[in-house]
Amino acid sequence: MPLRIALSQLTTGPDPASNLALLRQETQRAAEAGARLVVFPEAAMACFGTRLGPIAEPLDGPWATEVRQLAKDAGLVVVAGMFTPAPEGRVTNTLLATGPGVETSYDKIHLYDAFGFAESKTVAPGSEVVTFDLDGVRIGLATCYDVRFPELFRAHADAGAVLSVLPASWGAGPGKREQWELLTRARALDATIWLAAVGQADPAASGVTAAASAPTGIGHSALIGPDGTVRERLDAGPGLLVGDVDTEEVTAVRRTVSVLANRRLGVNP
Repeated sequence: MPLRIALSQLTTGPDPASNLALLRQETQRAAEAGARLVVFPEAAMACFGTRLGPIAEPLDGPWATEVRQLAKDAGLVVVAGMFTPAPEGRVTNTLLATGPGVETSYDKIHLYDAFGFAESKTVAPGSEVVTFDLDGVRIGLATCYDVRFPELFRAHADAGAVLSVLPASWGAGPGKREQWELLTRARALDATIWLAAVGQADPAASGVTAAASAPTGIGHSALIGPDGTVRERLDAGPGLLVGDVDTEEVTAVRRTVSVLANRRLGVNP
């Protein structure tokens, strides 16, 4: 059976409690649509442009505990971006994946030191590739700027994943939407893997004035097949995208386009 997933494109603000209420509402909508997994954007806990140090909490803190409870109440797995404490006054940009039979987290490896923004000033990088299993489907975790590094998505595939989820809070600017669309499709092709790219909605579409220099989202979340074709896509504003991931399609595509098997560089002997 295909795995039904929901991509929740929303605009979060600076208050974690208010954002948690929004996550609860959207998780219930995903459950009602029959989804087994709902993916929220990067910075679901609090939007960029907020002072992250004072709001960061450990994975056993109250915000993550509430996310676990809402996942339990809805009977599905939730992936949501949050911030956890790190040494030297920085935080870690963390994805929490939690729900029935699932409990793990991923710390963003590639930090957004680009386009005039320096995420590494306040955020410490992660180092571990993380996957988890849901209903017999292995799923890899990646965050936003990670999409520019194809080796991470190939690492997901090498670990047995057939789906990568990519929460993001993409920066706006000339050509940035085109880059988002190109990169997400390319990563699906690189690894012959399903890709669920879930961005923050464009704040302007929600009537929100965003911090001018912070990457606060452009929308255009998408579910992309292992052949690189876009199966479903949202526009700039808030929305819930529900789609089915057919794992057998990954097998068929890899049989036809054997890019993983044909690699000659970067492959362990």
